[in-house]
Amino acid sequence: TLGDVLTDANGMILYVFAKDVAGSSSCLEGCLDSWPIFYTEEAEIGSGLESADFGVITHTNGSMQTTYKGWPLYYYAPAGDGEVEAANSTSGEAVGGVWFVAKPNYTIMYANAQLVGNDGNNYTSDYEEGDGATAYFVNSQGRTIYTFVNDSKDTNNYTASDFSNDAVWPVYTKELDGIVSTLDASDFGTIDVFGESQMTYKGWPLYYFGQDTERGDTKGVSVPSPGVWPVVNKNIAAAE
Repeated sequence: TLGDVLTDANGMILYVFAKDVAGSSSCLEGCLDSWPIFYTEEAEIGSGLESADFGVITHTNGSMQTTYKGWPLYYYAPAGDGEVEAANSTSGEAVGGVWFVAKPNYTIMYANAQLVGNDGNNYTSDYEEGDGATAYFVNSQGRTIYTFVNDSKDTNNYTASDFSNDAVWPVYTKELDGIVSTLDASDFGTIDVFGESQMTYKGWPLYYFGQDTERGDTKGVSVPSPGVWPVVNKNIAAAE
């Protein structure tokens, strides 16, 4: 039911953590008892995968950890004792709403992190200044996805007909493929925007922010003022 997933050479399922959107591991100390690090010194890549998508980082505890498309990879140990689940078991999927099987074809992934605007201020999920993690959609490379409050159902009210402002807020043109299991594919759609296909979620057209240059950047949440360009999560109200 989950489609193609990443495993190690023994069929042990690999996972990603929504809080790792920036590319470093946020699973520390006791967390690693339930989510042991996956690392291989020389990755022999299976059919359908690209070696360029794999990398290695150093965990804060000094261990090496393999990454996929910038996401650190883990196993799952259900009892919290470091004993990894059986091969081909996916019991770690959607645990806590932040752990998901690693897949090669994600179009939409989930992040869970502090929102930091282009003004350098931290924001809550209500777009008030303050600290606290917010859940939001990103693409497979960890790039944040937004909506625009002045749009309406299946209607892009931002993009100019000549796409002269597209560099500021590029339309999200991907076709829906893989999504995390907590999302419903029927909530996604597409609209035509001057000949380009733009993905929608619950009727809201989806965008990137041109100044988000690093994984997990959420600079757009403060532009031109907080909340005008909200991040997207599954609890967003449907567009009208």
